[in-house]
Amino acid sequence: MKKFKFSLDTVLTYKEQALDAAKAEHGAILAQVREQEEVVEREEQCYRAYNLEYRQRKEEGLTIAEAAIYQNGLRAQEARIQRENDRLEALKKKEEEKRAQMIEAKKESASLEKLREKKLDAYNKAVQKSEEAMIDELVSRARAAAAGAGA
Repeated sequence: MKKFKFSLDTVLTYKEQALDAAKAEHGAILAQVREQEEVVEREEQCYRAYNLEYRQRKEEGLTIAEAAIYQNGLRAQEARIQRENDRLEALKKKEEEKRAQMIEAKKESASLEKLREKKLDAYNKAVQKSEEAMIDELVSRARAAAAGAGA
């Protein structure tokens, strides 16, 4: 019997490559998300440190001009935090889209792989049946030859 050949092997290979690419893209965007989370955390730490300095200086007594400078600095830091949070949200949305693409690619690849396994199973059963028929034929011939030789 001829060797097993899955007719959709090229499609399966393509889908597996698409899955690998989707995994790589997802991993890259996930790294960007983690990096952006660190940026946001650093900005928030700067804000907390600056705010602490402002409160300490306020307790010691500071001029109105100094207070205005601190308040403007805090507002500027809040704006930076907001910008970085906006970037983080955009990256998270992009990561969710990439994850969805990766999951879809995985489903497509898995369904083709499952179909391939079913076809291989059917092929193996056909090969086994063919071999059994060939063995039965040989046994029948051997019996017929033995019966013909004995008569």
